[in-house]
Amino acid sequence: MREGFVFVDEVAPGIRWDAKYATWDNFTGKPVDGYLANRIVGTTALCAALEDARKQAESLGFGLLLWDGYRPQRAVDAFVRWSKEPEDGRTKQRHYPNIERADMFTKGYVATRSGHSRGSTVDVTLFHLDSGELAAMGGDHDLMDVISHHDAPGVGEVETRNRNHLRSIMTASGFNEYEYEWWHYSLRDEPFPDTYFDFPITTG
Repeated sequence: MREGFVFVDEVAPGIRWDAKYATWDNFTGKPVDGYLANRIVGTTALCAALEDARKQAESLGFGLLLWDGYRPQRAVDAFVRWSKEPEDGRTKQRHYPNIERADMFTKGYVATRSGHSRGSTVDVTLFHLDSGELAAMGGDHDLMDVISHHDAPGVGEVETRNRNHLRSIMTASGFNEYEYEWWHYSLRDEPFPDTYFDFPITTG
């Protein structure tokens, strides 16, 4: 592991995770380069802030579930290559129903230089502590559509309230929101603001 980085579950064990890009359940339809283990990695500063967010969420009856943290640059490069491949329709309806692959970059849903690669950005949602069920958010992870924007019109009352809970928890814990994706938050005082790392995520 690179110095300054840790597995989130080892530092904040109460946080659940499902590293989507290590699985077949993501917008590319297959595991992504650099994700060799289904673990979430981040900076130690990120983990400290997440632990604070976990405690705040718990006070409201929620837990945190992470879909992504640190993202190797090679994974971002794989996204770029994928965007240039012919459309096969396998993940389009679920993840980008109203845009073309290349539009993901121009519309701000995917970046060629991602904050995730600096190690202090997460994709996160809430789950109900009493049932373990994910909180309704009015759209799934990596739904690249206007409905995923903060304060998007057409989102139901319950879903809007849950999005607002997540936003208040994360911003109070030192994170900045990203207007196009309700699940995406970056640490305000990130320790590596100008460095894009490329070490792979492995089991050890």
